[in-house]
Amino acid sequence: QVQLVESGGGLVQAGDSLRLSCAASGRSVNNYNMGWFRQAPGKEREFVASISRSGTTTYYPASVKGRFTISRDNTKRTLALQMNRLNPEDTAVYYCAAGRGTVAIGQMDYWGKGTLVTVSS
Repeated sequence: QVQLVESGGGLVQAGDSLRLSCAASGRSVNNYNMGWFRQAPGKEREFVASISRSGTTTYYPASVKGRFTISRDNTKRTLALQMNRLNPEDTAVYYCAAGRGTVAIGQMDYWGKGTLVTVSS
């Protein structure tokens, strides 16, 4: 069993930066690929970033590539998402997730409850 708890969300202005964290518990959490997803009001949940078990491989969609950076610390069992040059379209609830296979919606084994990020213009 893996438990995930996100933190770091808040209200920021366009152009600001924000760093989200996800604390993971569970003996086997380091065996999981991990990712960040987000869901904006009235929209479907979407993929934001993923990182492999070892932390050596990362993926981003075009919408955040170059602005967001995912990282993990397996000794501390934490996952982070550094978000720079935020814009109002980044407003959403951000979720941390863990899965043994491909990091994709519908493929994840565990989800956090989310943290709200609001970007004002």
